[in-house]
This record gives sequence, C-alpha cells and structure tokens, in this order.
Amino acid sequence: MSAARDEVLARVRAALRDAPPAEPVPRAYRRATGAGVDTLVERLLDYKAEVRRDPSALEELCRGERVVVPPGLPAEWRPAGAVEDRDFSPRELDGFDAVVTGCVLAIAETGTLVLAGDRRALTLVPDHHVCVVLESQIVDSVPAAFDRLDASRPLTFVSGPSATSDIELSRVEGVHGPRRLSVLLVRQP
Repeated sequence: MSAARDEVLARVRAALRDAPPAEPVPRAYRRATGAGVDTLVERLLDYKAEVRRDPSALEELCRGERVVVPPGLPAEWRPAGAVEDRDFSPRELDGFDAVVTGCVLAIAETGTLVLAGDRRALTLVPDHHVCVVLESQIVDSVPAAFDRLDASRPLTFVSGPSATSDIELSRVEGVHGPRRLSVLLVRQP
C-alpha cells in the first residue's frame, strides 16, 4: 500500500513542479462578535442542554445520582457524596450516573464548552455531565477561544449532550457520550 501511496504523491509533486506558489491564506479572523452570556445560554438551550445560573442548583442537579468528579475540582463544585476519580476504568465509570467538571472556557457564538485533560472517558461515560462555567471563561468566538487555549494540552469541545441523527433526521441521544448536559453558569463577584 505504501508503494502505491508513494507513486501517487510523486505524480502530484511532478504535476505541481512548475505551478506558481500558492497565495497565503489570510488569517485575520473576526475575534469579537458581541456574543456573550445570553448568546451562550441560547445556543446551549438549542442543543437541549439544561442551563442554571444559581450556584446552589448543583445539589439539585445531582440529586439521587452517583457522582464522580476529577481530582482538583473546587470543593464548592463537589456535590455531597461525590467520589473523586482515581483513574477509574470505563467499566467502573459506567457505575456512575453523573460527572461534575469545570471547563477551560466556553464559546458563546457556538455554544461550545472546552474541557482540558487527558481523562476524556471521565466526561464521556457517565450519562449526565454537569459543567460549571464561570462567566469570565466565556469568549465570543472560536478564533477568540484559540487565542486563549493551550494547544499543547488535550482539549475536548462539547456542544450539547451527545446526539446523532440518521438520514431521516431521527435524533438519538447518548450514542457517543452523556445523554444529559447541565451547565451551571457562575458569576464571580
């Protein structure tokens, strides 16, 4: 297979040998869009996420659920009885109903939460993901997000609960991650 690949690439290079150099692609992306908290909430609701603005709602969101949290999660974001992740296997994580995390930032224009860390299974296996978002973590646009992100860290972009649709647009939730996404927006003093 590699010989065929090498032959195709050699033909492409030969065909392009006399072509003029490509024009540089402009990268002056619009960073500020005026999108903010209200836009983020609107997008999250469009994605069928639940959004709360009262920090005391955390206990209510997790009531009756067995909850796992990542190490280092602030104490005020840990519901009563939550278990700290100890590199649980996916099978062990399946025994939890919910996970509570923070995020690195949220993108208002797209309704996307950006999570960092190498434990993706922690946020993909439990059926309910509760994500705490500080209002100071909200950026307008995707280019503005990339200005603030550390691309050397593993990042996961989440836009609503897991869902997919077939060709007839029949929506199925929970195929590739949690069926429920709850976002707790917190305003800092």
